[in-house]
Amino acid sequence: MTHSSSDDGAPARPSVTDPETVARHRQYWRINVRYLAILISIWFVVSYGFGIVLADALNAYRIPGTSYPVGFWFAQQGAIYIFVILIFVYVRLMNRLDREFEVDEGGDA
Repeated sequence: MTHSSSDDGAPARPSVTDPETVARHRQYWRINVRYLAILISIWFVVSYGFGIVLADALNAYRIPGTSYPVGFWFAQQGAIYIFVILIFVYVRLMNRLDREFEVDEGGDA
């Protein structure tokens, strides 16, 4: 016997082995991994590139209003600030992706 809704009246969810569901899961994770790759690349460039590799070149410049060299700032604080910002960007991107794929957990009650 096939049910079109669950016992509580909500529509039944498709099986996780359904080919269409499997394709949507793959698409969801492909987009998620793309987001992660881009954001981690940005963090790598900022933390390793600006904070280590380019630190000497960036130290020729000062942060306006302070005497801190830019390379030193990126190595000590900038990479951490950028990382925190990237966390918020990731949350926003994933919330939007979750809504798009109808897996949003923050439902409106």
